[in-house]
Amino acid sequence: MNILVLGGTRFFGKKLVELCIENGHNVTILTRGQSGNPFGTKVKQLVVNRDDANALSQALSGTTWDIVYDNICYSPNEAHQLSKLLDGKTKKLVFTSTLSTYDINSTVKTEEDFNPYNYEIRMGEREDFSYGEGKRQAEAVLFKEATFPVVAVRFPIVMGENDYTRRLHFHVERILQDQPISFPNIEAKMSFITDEEAAAFLYFAGITPIEGPYNATATDAISLQDLMRLIEEASGKHAKISLVGGDEQSQSPYGIPADWYMSTAKAEAAGFTFSHLHDWLPALVKTLVKELK
Repeated sequence: MNILVLGGTRFFGKKLVELCIENGHNVTILTRGQSGNPFGTKVKQLVVNRDDANALSQALSGTTWDIVYDNICYSPNEAHQLSKLLDGKTKKLVFTSTLSTYDINSTVKTEEDFNPYNYEIRMGEREDFSYGEGKRQAEAVLFKEATFPVVAVRFPIVMGENDYTRRLHFHVERILQDQPISFPNIEAKMSFITDEEAAAFLYFAGITPIEGPYNATATDAISLQDLMRLIEEASGKHAKISLVGGDEQSQSPYGIPADWYMSTAKAEAAGFTFSHLHDWLPALVKTLVKELK
């Protein structure tokens, strides 16, 4: 198949491209070129800033795709532009969405908790919205405007050794350095997924006939308190936890006021089997502790 990946040079986007190559597909990556091309001649690269509508239109002129993966769409304007440019050019779009489309209110989230098909659209750029609202708006635009099948994959926080956001790294480093970490609710539970499993589900979403929104996360959830204990056990250090206030530098990037995790029943019914969070998280924590000591 001919596959186009928007944003495929780092983290789970890179894993997705590697998976497509391994399965013998013809892969093109579309990037700004800032992260280079880690795949060499195994892929074709289009160096384009997606915010430049004319350049993006020119880059996609005369192309057709079996699957397009968009990992870097954050606003309704970007979604609208892409849905127009891909009209008649692709058989399917897989859009990377987020757990942030759901409210944080301690209930286990199912896909029905956010319905993009009847969500009111407000056009704008990414800076006009919060991260979660930008993704909600992008989903709504794609599902209402696209003339081709669309899958919106709602990921929680993605973890991995090569996470450029370094969110898990933050906690490991603060504990190793005896620095405080502040949480609004350390008993709150969260969902997580690895970069490899995120890539695997994106690939699955592209090659199977599913459409619509799908949650994708490792099964089960973990409290932030238990996550800190994993780091303490792996490092032999005691975490300095603050539950009230704290300066900006100490605030956990995982800080949430209540449980925030998802059900994967819909994806599992479609045929995908997810890993169990506790089968890989302790090993990842140990690896990061060893690397960062």
